[in-house]
Amino acid sequence: MEEKNRKQEINQFKEKLDEPIFEHEFTGEETITDDTNIYDAIHIHIAKEEKKHQKSIRFYHLIYRLFSLRDDMAAHEEIKERILNGGKISGTNWIVMGCAIILACVGLYLNSIAVIIGAMLISPLIGRIMMMAYGTASNDKKSFLRGLAGFAVQITVSIVTACIFFLIVCNIDVREASEQIINRTKPTIYDILIAMFGGIAGIIGSTRKGEYNSIIPGVAIATALMPPLCVAGYSIANANWMFLGGSLYLFILNFYFIYASSVLILNLLEVPKVKTLTVKQWKISRWRMLRNTFIVIIPIVVLTICVSLGLLPNFK
Repeated sequence: MEEKNRKQEINQFKEKLDEPIFEHEFTGEETITDDTNIYDAIHIHIAKEEKKHQKSIRFYHLIYRLFSLRDDMAAHEEIKERILNGGKISGTNWIVMGCAIILACVGLYLNSIAVIIGAMLISPLIGRIMMMAYGTASNDKKSFLRGLAGFAVQITVSIVTACIFFLIVCNIDVREASEQIINRTKPTIYDILIAMFGGIAGIIGSTRKGEYNSIIPGVAIATALMPPLCVAGYSIANANWMFLGGSLYLFILNFYFIYASSVLILNLLEVPKVKTLTVKQWKISRWRMLRNTFIVIIPIVVLTICVSLGLLPNFK
């Protein structure tokens, strides 16, 4: 009876194993004919496969731990409070934004990189973008619309203030457009990468434990939201519509890819949804994001191709 059970078990192992692998493992120069040897060989083969599987699992966990976003992630409530509070427009934020606008305008007009960096560091614009991203990722329409409305007001105030500044200054101290102004009117495909990876770094920094965040200042410098708006004001003041189009497009690129990359990371972190999306709604939302991304990048891709083919002068 024991011998019969052993043979049945061997036959079951043979059925589970893929036939070519079985032949490769257990046939050849040393053909195994004894059932006991076949039984032991099958066990050895399975043990080897399990060992390989365990190694794969350990390697996967090592990679996961090295690049995990959850190890030092703050609680979801803390993330929500931090991002939504960071997007508020208070009296203090208005004063700081006013200082950022004037500093950016002066730095651009005098071609001073140091002053422009100072303006980028104190600019509060990125807070509203992250607020909009959180509203999208959490399916909180109210937060998204609040962020969008406040952001639109900030954009308007920045352009109008810069326009008034340059209307006054350009009549007092007449000079040609500086290199820093011209640079903000010629977006390139690299600006997409800067905004995208800057946005990823910024939202990761905003979701870590602890109140102090040293990442946001670096993101503010890299993504440069305020200078293009001030160049738009300069363009209106000087009726230079080519400069206006280039500076506004650069601003749109920076804004959109900071926003899109922030939404992506917040979705990976599984921020709580205010309202659960159905499968159909999720597909529609994903399609809209892809469509909008495609629309935003079309002009820069077309310009890059035209320049590479020599159809247009190099705009870099």
